[in-house]
Amino acid sequence: MPTNPIAWLRQHPRWHRTAEVVFWVLVIGVHALLNTAVARADMREAGLPWGWWEAAVWEGTSHAMLLALIPGIAWWNRRFPLHWDTLARHLPWHLLGSVLFSLAHVAGMVALRHALHAAAGQAYGFGPWWSEWGYEYLKDVRAYAAIVGALTVYRLLLLRLQGEARVLDAPEPPLTAATPVPADVVPVSAPAEPPPPPRPERFLVRQLRKEFLIAANDIDWVQAQANYVGLRVNGHDYLLRSTLAEFARQLDPARFVQVHRSYLVNLERIAEIEPLDSGDARLLLRGGGTVPCSRRHRAALEAAITGSSASATSIA
Repeated sequence: MPTNPIAWLRQHPRWHRTAEVVFWVLVIGVHALLNTAVARADMREAGLPWGWWEAAVWEGTSHAMLLALIPGIAWWNRRFPLHWDTLARHLPWHLLGSVLFSLAHVAGMVALRHALHAAAGQAYGFGPWWSEWGYEYLKDVRAYAAIVGALTVYRLLLLRLQGEARVLDAPEPPLTAATPVPADVVPVSAPAEPPPPPRPERFLVRQLRKEFLIAANDIDWVQAQANYVGLRVNGHDYLLRSTLAEFARQLDPARFVQVHRSYLVNLERIAEIEPLDSGDARLLLRGGGTVPCSRRHRAALEAAITGSSASATSIA
């Protein structure tokens, strides 16, 4: 295992989610311990009758709710990502998000405090709701901004480590001389048909100040990831800004098939199909790795394999 944790995460993208959970648990846990010690010191200096138990309950409930709400903030940030081109449009949504976050945070921590104090045979009073919530919101909006900022920096770091792909610009058609039309001929306009979407054969990937090309046929699978799709190529993951439906229209349907609401797979990469008791399946790929196949996409996968060169693959 590499001693550099960032290099290790780059080589093992499947552990990203675990690393994210561990990171937030450690950060919020350490912050809760520090705040508990500070709150206890403030209580003693002010001569208040409360001790370590009260300080731990108050800070613990606040940070427990904060930790529980981080997935919601992450979802909101994926729904309204902050880029230079979306800042003016999405910033009001994040202002609303900070209010919703604060309301949920305060309501949850007050409910937990009431429950814990009641279990200890004590009473807990939060005080006048609106004035207390206004005070809490001033703290919560800073916490919300810090979390969104951390998520944005982390997303940019992943793009830098994993590499961000883009479709190569199609070459411009050559200029041809127009054919003269006789004056007595009335041109008849043919019904306009939408042009088929271009199918890129290669993608340009930027990764750590390097640029290189990957072939579309080398893609093992494609996974939807919020505003991006992840391209799995030879054991590496590259992100491309697109939705799964938009990207699927650019791929060869004889080679790539949707096997899950979040996955497309290259038929030639499938080595084995393992059926599950639920009716779903697990696809084992030749280069390593697995892709889920949902029950509703099994029939489409069977039809695609039957009509493709990958007919040697068996479905149990």
